[in-house]
Amino acid sequence: MTLLSIDDLVVEHRSPGRPVVRAVAGASLTVGPGEVVGLVGESGCGKSTLARAVCGLDPITEGSITFDGEPVTPLGLRRRRLTGIQMVFQDPYASLNPRRRVGDQIADGLRTVRDTATAPADLLERVGLPREFAGRHPHEFSGGQRQRIAIARALAARPRLLIGDEPISALDASAQSQVARLMRDLAVESGAGLLFISHDLSVVRLIADRIAVMYLGRIVEVGDTAEVWADPRHPYTRALLRAVPKPDGLGVLPAELPGDVPDPANPPGGCRFHPRCPLVMDMCREKDPDFGPVACWLHDQR
Repeated sequence: MTLLSIDDLVVEHRSPGRPVVRAVAGASLTVGPGEVVGLVGESGCGKSTLARAVCGLDPITEGSITFDGEPVTPLGLRRRRLTGIQMVFQDPYASLNPRRRVGDQIADGLRTVRDTATAPADLLERVGLPREFAGRHPHEFSGGQRQRIAIARALAARPRLLIGDEPISALDASAQSQVARLMRDLAVESGAGLLFISHDLSVVRLIADRIAVMYLGRIVEVGDTAEVWADPRHPYTRALLRAVPKPDGLGVLPAELPGDVPDPANPPGGCRFHPRCPLVMDMCREKDPDFGPVACWLHDQR
């Protein structure tokens, strides 16, 4: 069963006097109930734009997004029917109202689903915080505690799909794996799907059932986490894994991925990764490999 289905999604950003930026350029992805999918890639590859489109925060240019069999429509001025999608944003301090007590903010989600049996303090306990924290304001907490509060607020609306948009990047190293595991455990426990977006592959490896690798608006490889980690097939995936530090005590620095992500307003022709690919062929410069689950001419499956 598929909970979230993204098909050939295109999202463009337009500004007067500037070229069109195609932030998402034909991405396809699915998430099932109780499944954790990790979406990884360098900064600027379109991960957050894809997440915002799934939530209805960014309009779709082409393609489609369906949630539980129904199309996701962009948010407007009018209130729309609840879709069961909630997002945990990158910066918990910016996403929480500094003037309101955290318990009141969690209660907003409970009211949307008419849950009168659950108290905000109950949800704080679920994310590992004391009940008395419900009476405090966001500035009284650390970054890791604020992110736990943001997760509690998202869970209050009983989502069937939880999206984490770089939810651990603003946290210190000691809190990152804790928050990531917490999101996985709570999503699986409730039967909700989790789309976890991060550039930290080592954390994604710990929590994700499947990994989707994104580059310059495209999904270039999708597969089971263990299989992708053990046998990465796309050259970009291999480069990302080589860049992960290894705590082996040898003092060897991770391999650096050469070059920079191209400008999405002026992407290269053919395969978008070919200017940085060590295995580039003539075909790569001429035609974009738009097949999957590995979008690379080295693995042409047609």
